[in-house]
Amino acid sequence: MLAEKEVAAQVSSMDTDPIFIAIEMSRSKWLVGTHLPASAKIGIHVMDWGDTAALFALIDRLKRRVANALGVADAPILCCYEAGYEGFWLYRRLSAAGHRALVIDPASLLVNRRAKRAKTDRIDVKAMIRALIAYTRGEDHVLSAVQIPSVEQDDQRRLMRERQRLVKERTAHTNRIKGLLLTQGIVGFDARADSADRQLDGLVTGDGRRLGPRLKDEIRREIARLRLVMEQLAHVDDERDAIALPKRLSACEDARDQDSADAAMITALARLKGVGPNDASVLVREAFWRKFANRREIAAWSGFAPTPWASGAISRDQGITKAGPASFRAYMIQLTWRWLQWQPQSRLAQWFGERTNGASGRGRRIMIVALARKLLVALWRYVMTGLVPTGAVVA
Repeated sequence: MLAEKEVAAQVSSMDTDPIFIAIEMSRSKWLVGTHLPASAKIGIHVMDWGDTAALFALIDRLKRRVANALGVADAPILCCYEAGYEGFWLYRRLSAAGHRALVIDPASLLVNRRAKRAKTDRIDVKAMIRALIAYTRGEDHVLSAVQIPSVEQDDQRRLMRERQRLVKERTAHTNRIKGLLLTQGIVGFDARADSADRQLDGLVTGDGRRLGPRLKDEIRREIARLRLVMEQLAHVDDERDAIALPKRLSACEDARDQDSADAAMITALARLKGVGPNDASVLVREAFWRKFANRREIAAWSGFAPTPWASGAISRDQGITKAGPASFRAYMIQLTWRWLQWQPQSRLAQWFGERTNGASGRGRRIMIVALARKLLVALWRYVMTGLVPTGAVVA
């Protein structure tokens, strides 16, 4: 990707060989691997989790060793660690201290393909060091660096991710109430209705009894939790709509910073028929804030790109790569089905119809993935260049 190429260019432009540092993180400690210029050994250091003071003290000691051995006054530092639960706070801490850092996609590192292979934190940290050394030589295929969002972008993403979690909780509470009532032979109860709590007193079980007091209390508490989730979900939706509604368009056209530029993209997407404020927010907060050089990069990031397999006379397709976030792909598939419903006159919908004319359900499900890739690219071009997808209706 574009940002990864910029990082690679910065790394390759270093005047002297850097000190390589790789950090393998666990729940209780950090295992830090180091490699000094003109050295064949990889050092291993153990420190407490999150002990940045010890990490920076180690960096200072390594710099003094390089200065004494090679006469380099201020050797550059290149750090890396794998993306995971720790997020990007360490990257920002290292960058603020003036050190170059990479956050690596763990799946991009090459591993031994034997059926059984040894795997320990020490082996992993040494593998990261070796990949980092190769990366500085221009072998950018040995690892893939993650694009780092700004602090504001990272914070803005929380809104839609919280909404996805609240929707799941709402469904779970609703299904729990329905399941409890089904054990008593009661169906058709609307747990989300305002009068749901009062309706419990009038319910009659399948064998002609009233609900037991313990069961009724349990359902009431479940309804209370459901209402709390629905109130929080409504609040999140209000915050989302305050950004995505067309009334914000004039205020967002002057994109002086990244946040207003993202808001402008959300507003523009929400103007497309069939693409609501929720769809627009997910697309921008999860995908379009990233820098993509071309359509191939965004298709590869999303995991919708095909995976060929060819060896000698054997050639077959393995389906899509599924390299990107699975939740985003699932959401994109749902958006694509809605696109067929609300934008039937668009060229994309017509392309789908031409290729699935008379096809079975399985054939349509396969083709919807190809359409999702095309739609993602088309929407990306729309927010980047203003090019409306052919035949699409804009409100």
